[in-house]
Amino acid sequence: MDDQATTRDHVGSLERGLAVMEILARHPAGLTLTEMAEEAGLTRAGARRFLLTLTATGYATQSGRLFSLSPRLLTIVRTWLGGASLWTFAAPILREVAGQFNEACNAAVLSGEDVVYVARIPGRRILSVSLDVGTRLPAYCTSMGRVLLAGLAPGELKSFLAEARIERRTPKTITSRAALSKAIDAARAGGFAIVDEELELGLRSIAVPICDRAGRIVAAINVSTQSARFSVAAMEHDILPVLRKAKQRVEEFFFV
Repeated sequence: MDDQATTRDHVGSLERGLAVMEILARHPAGLTLTEMAEEAGLTRAGARRFLLTLTATGYATQSGRLFSLSPRLLTIVRTWLGGASLWTFAAPILREVAGQFNEACNAAVLSGEDVVYVARIPGRRILSVSLDVGTRLPAYCTSMGRVLLAGLAPGELKSFLAEARIERRTPKTITSRAALSKAIDAARAGGFAIVDEELELGLRSIAVPICDRAGRIVAAINVSTQSARFSVAAMEHDILPVLRKAKQRVEEFFFV
């Protein structure tokens, strides 16, 4: 095919729409219409058309002024891989972790104010709700959410802390936005997060981030357990080293 034919067949609007999706992927906390227009080099009217089209087709969601990608792209990836998500191929790593402690091991990504489960190796039933791939839980009171939020750019995290819906799930839930900011800072500094009965009484979890080749946090994995089985100190001493080895293997699997 010659250059003239290639140029004639090139669909510029599709290219710009895909660029908008890529920009949303880099900003999991969401972008406003103005921010998208500036980053994509579009007019506000043009950015609005692309964002509303993505929202109408289910590839993006709108929460107030913020637009963010929806997990629907996971379905596309699953189809492309012949009915299996990328995380299916990392499942043996998660299964080893789950088997070592006889507890659940999960993976999630950030989607707006929530984490979305992309892989799950079940252990004992410790939550009152059923968890599966696609389940959404609030990011602010989950261990995977804390390490994913720690990967946001300062402006994105500031927006999240200002706008996220934060409610007391248990007597231990951190609801102060200042205290939550400190907990996220601690997760960033330490490279892990432990959440102790903030989502549900009797539940503790510990998570580490999954980073791409550029060092950006793109996912998280965790182990969740009953509080009677592992103390916070025991989770850090016993489970964290195993999770960190699993993190390294997952990162090598996906990104090296």
